[in-house]
Amino acid sequence: MLSIALSALLSFSLLIQQVHTSPCLAFDSDFNLLAFGFGGKDFNLGPQSTWNGNGAVTDITTTGRPPFDGANTTCYLAQFFSAIYVINGDASNPDNVGIYDATAKSWTTQQISTSNTGGSSNFDLTSFDAILDHDTNVFYALSHGALYNLDFSALKTTATSSSIPWLAVSNPPFTTDGYDPVMALAQNHIHFLNVPGAQPGTADIFVIHFSFFQPTPQAYPINGSSNNFPETHGQVASFFQPSGQGVQQEFAFIPDDASATYVINVESNTTAQLAGPSDKSASTFYASVNALVQLTSDEKLFFLPYTQGDASTNAAAQWTSITLTGLPAAGSSSSSSSASSSATGSSHTSSASSKSGSGSSSSTGSASTPSNTSAGFTLVASSVMSLIGGLLVVAATYTL
Repeated sequence: MLSIALSALLSFSLLIQQVHTSPCLAFDSDFNLLAFGFGGKDFNLGPQSTWNGNGAVTDITTTGRPPFDGANTTCYLAQFFSAIYVINGDASNPDNVGIYDATAKSWTTQQISTSNTGGSSNFDLTSFDAILDHDTNVFYALSHGALYNLDFSALKTTATSSSIPWLAVSNPPFTTDGYDPVMALAQNHIHFLNVPGAQPGTADIFVIHFSFFQPTPQAYPINGSSNNFPETHGQVASFFQPSGQGVQQEFAFIPDDASATYVINVESNTTAQLAGPSDKSASTFYASVNALVQLTSDEKLFFLPYTQGDASTNAAAQWTSITLTGLPAAGSSSSSSSASSSATGSSHTSSASSKSGSGSSSSTGSASTPSNTSAGFTLVASSVMSLIGGLLVVAATYTL
């Protein structure tokens, strides 16, 4: 009986190693799609032109990578440097930010600090939502009602030897009680959607380069309609410009019910309503110049082609599955151990949503997101541990 209990305990320990994986996507500066943490490995999925089944993935897994086992791993593109920053990629070391140099194909790890941040309370790595500013290479995050920043302007593609702190910047003028942040980046401004009490189709704005909140919300009405995008929780992803052509001017907003895709243009102050994802399950979203990519909770990939400035083409666009040879089967990350990876080099973590690139990627849909699987896992873990405990008691009694 004791051997049975010990065997069950060993099996459960292996299950713990296998279940906690949290893949994410990011683009490099050439807008190849990179997939991290899929089946314990990382892949280059190539440019958009190859996503229809004509291409094959390249395994880019190398030493020094994070294990991608955090509660909600988020990836951000620093476009000027073709660097990918990974927050919450290592559950054992939440203060680590992985840095992937997409040109050198190498990893380093940056240590960050959350103590003495200057706010009313220290920055909370388990509850925040963040963006990475395109021009300054500085993260901005909302955590427990305060806006913080994390300055990566000096490190670019390689970690420094000194820890970098999250520092308090400002308190929003709107109430944050019960607010689950929806933060989008465009024109070096942070757009806060679904702020408590806000009107549909509006955003509260923080101007990064002058470090202040605009006194009134900005309206973004839907083109050719009297309607507006809803004031509801959802996910966002900012469309990049080609390298050397400036900052993001548009971002996509996908409500949690995935009923539509809204693209907000901050130059014209208007919104285009496009097709919602065909797969309504919980997802994260990532944008390049000409595509919006969806990663579902069971690791299926879809994309919506997007042509900036072409309203008629975008209105007719539909979501399409990404099918590539060599990519691990959907769902493989939840059953593959990432223990072999060692870290040497968005977000909503736990209760927050994530952002990818200087834009963003966040979870949406009605199913459980990869970052939320921990709740169900905890319930299973509790049951299994109770069973093992009972077996050990029986075993001890039997032995006596």
